[in-house]
Amino acid sequence: MRTLIILFVFTVAAAYSSKAQEKAEWKEMKAFHAVMSKTFHPVEENNFEPVKKNAASLLSVAKEWQKSAVPEGYNKAVLKPLMKRLVAECKDLKKAVAEGKTDAELKDLITKAHNTFHELTEKCNGGEEH
Repeated sequence: MRTLIILFVFTVAAAYSSKAQEKAEWKEMKAFHAVMSKTFHPVEENNFEPVKKNAASLLSVAKEWQKSAVPEGYNKAVLKPLMKRLVAECKDLKKAVAEGKTDAELKDLITKAHNTFHELTEKCNGGEEH
């Protein structure tokens, strides 16, 4: 019986410890991902309509993410400069779309923003490098 009690206590402690290490959901990051996904992935197949259609929206959700409070468990000092870069890259993309830049230029710009997004998500998940 004593062994069962000890086993129970360790199981509860492990479950609590695991739960405490989980990070809060960051709804603005999920919103950005939703727009980035439907914008970037078609470009991989040379479909540039979504990037032209969604550039303004991508910038808007990037700005909302940047303005949002960094949830508990995330490293604000690491993430904020990356978010600033992401917003600048989305601004460049929106401007390039408005100026009618070539598909090759748009692909380069959306790829930079996509890579920065992945760098951010890796930092959110505890990774050090992309």
